[in-house]
Amino acid sequence: MHHDAARPDPDDGLTVGRAAELVGVSVRTLHHWDQIGLVRPSDRTRAGYRVYSGEDVSRIHRVLVYRELGFPLAQIGRILDDPDADANVHLRRQRSELLDRIERLQRMVGAVDQMLDASRRGMRLTPEQQVAIFGADWRPEWVEGAEQRWGDSDQWGQYEQRAAALSTDDWEKVAAETESFEAALAHARRSSVAPGSAEANGLAERHRDLMRTYFDCTHSMQVCMGRMFVQDPGFAAHYDGLAPGLAQWWQDVLFANAAANGVDPQTAEWE
Repeated sequence: MHHDAARPDPDDGLTVGRAAELVGVSVRTLHHWDQIGLVRPSDRTRAGYRVYSGEDVSRIHRVLVYRELGFPLAQIGRILDDPDADANVHLRRQRSELLDRIERLQRMVGAVDQMLDASRRGMRLTPEQQVAIFGADWRPEWVEGAEQRWGDSDQWGQYEQRAAALSTDDWEKVAAETESFEAALAHARRSSVAPGSAEANGLAERHRDLMRTYFDCTHSMQVCMGRMFVQDPGFAAHYDGLAPGLAQWWQDVLFANAAANGVDPQTAEWE
């Protein structure tokens, strides 16, 4: 079989297992990306096995960077398939956004470093320490307001127990995860993702996973939180500051996902 000299021998490509091992993701993840058309192995060996070429692996790395920056997979696919943007355009864009994120994370690390000698842990931090870790948008009264609303609930007991077990390193990770998640929310809102869509429901479930850091969050509880995000001026200002109209859109997303899981948003209670 003759091979074009300018094209690598497909037998030099990577099987899905080898590609997953080298880039640090699971085989299941690569299979999923293949199924949704995000990254597909473009070559075959002489024996007929599908393999990832060098260009495919480069695309995997671009996906990983955009995912780390909080972009939903559907949006990553649209960005990478933009006919007006080549690989260098993506690299320059990613470099700029990564530098912005690095700067934010460095500020967070500096705040955490100042607290390493503190004896108190978790959310039982002073308001000043909370702001230092989570940034200027953090409002210490959110914790106080939550305690007033739900201090007698089983979930608040879970919250106090789990929060007290977190180290400052853990809180740094939680802050980074929260920042990444809110970036994904803002991108989805700006991209006019429809409440009730698979992408929107995925964000709602990602929010439930994030809440499990503190307590076991049901869909009914998410509905109650969605109401608060719109009705509470502090929360509404926070979300709308991320993207115009985000607070109401986020409530609509949580309501739609709850309804899809058998919960009536009109009658849902904190349970």
